[in-house]
Amino acid sequence: MRKRKNTRKKVIITTMILILLWLFGFYIYVTYTNIEIYDTNYTTQKTQSTIEEQTVEKVEEESKTVADVIEETVDSVVGISKLKNAGTSIFSNSTESQLGLGTGVIVTENGYILSNEHVTGSKYSKCYVTLENGKNYDGTVVWSDSSIDLSIVKIEASNLKYVVLADSDTIKVGETVYAIGNPIGFEFRRTVTSGIISAKNRTIKIEEEDRVSYMTDLIQTDATINPGNSGGPLIYPNGQVIGINTVKISSAEGIGFAIPINIVKPIIESYKNTGDFQEATIGIYAYDKEVIPYLETGTKNNFQEGIYVTEITKNGSADNTELKEGDIITKIDGIKLNTMNDLRKYIYTKKPKDEVTLSVTRGKINKEIKLILNKK
Repeated sequence: MRKRKNTRKKVIITTMILILLWLFGFYIYVTYTNIEIYDTNYTTQKTQSTIEEQTVEKVEEESKTVADVIEETVDSVVGISKLKNAGTSIFSNSTESQLGLGTGVIVTENGYILSNEHVTGSKYSKCYVTLENGKNYDGTVVWSDSSIDLSIVKIEASNLKYVVLADSDTIKVGETVYAIGNPIGFEFRRTVTSGIISAKNRTIKIEEEDRVSYMTDLIQTDATINPGNSGGPLIYPNGQVIGINTVKISSAEGIGFAIPINIVKPIIESYKNTGDFQEATIGIYAYDKEVIPYLETGTKNNFQEGIYVTEITKNGSADNTELKEGDIITKIDGIKLNTMNDLRKYIYTKKPKDEVTLSVTRGKINKEIKLILNKK
């Protein structure tokens, strides 16, 4: 009887173990069949391919953005010639020297164009302008200043695409810039070159036709500037204009110069808002400390700031005032002067018959001199 009970107990235990083993086996089977198995090599390759595609797309997008901005800016660049071509456009197969070909940039929608004076000629001169779309216009120089080699030309046109002007006082050495112009002639019109701002506040001495002049506060760039580029814009990658290309050092590579755009902003605004600009003058010739080493003034050791008065124009604003040759003007209406362009920018904001106050140093003497600005 006891033996039969033990046998039954063993059968029950064995049955239970078998049931548990079956349940465990069934669990493992169900779990294993629901696991998704991927090709490891495929997965890795797929991820890597996606990253590469995204990177390429990002680079292409960035490049396209800069290219699009430059392309839009190019639409505002014009060709300027002093000679009228017999063909349909000044962008002909004639050479740059034959047509006096240069560049300009549209700064207002109603036809004001900024360029170099040596490209357009002086005030009241006539020149010929070709837009990007091939249309030709007769242009009249409404303003020019030979001391900074800038001019403004007016054409009778409207709804023109014009550039945005940057703040050239905030430029930094090493920033990327692009120069746009019309070097040589027809084949290379609206050429774009790239570089960096190599230096700022540069002064260069220019000798031509037995005349010596100095250009100060220039932007130096290694972006290629060739004959015909004169008057074209120097721009940031966002298309904003920081300067107007003017000259290059012919005896060296990669040394070109542009005139900071801030100098002429007040004049452009005046023409844009009123269609006129009444230029005032202080009636002096002066130089800043960067030019003094070129001159025989005896002030090299004690001249640290301000601008040095070398000549007072007869019957000008400063004539018959306390201002004398050899004086150093340190401020105008409380604004510090370190370069001639500081003075020009301020005077361009004034009108004839406005009064200004000059802070003057004469040796150890400091004084303030008031004078009335004349019309230039």
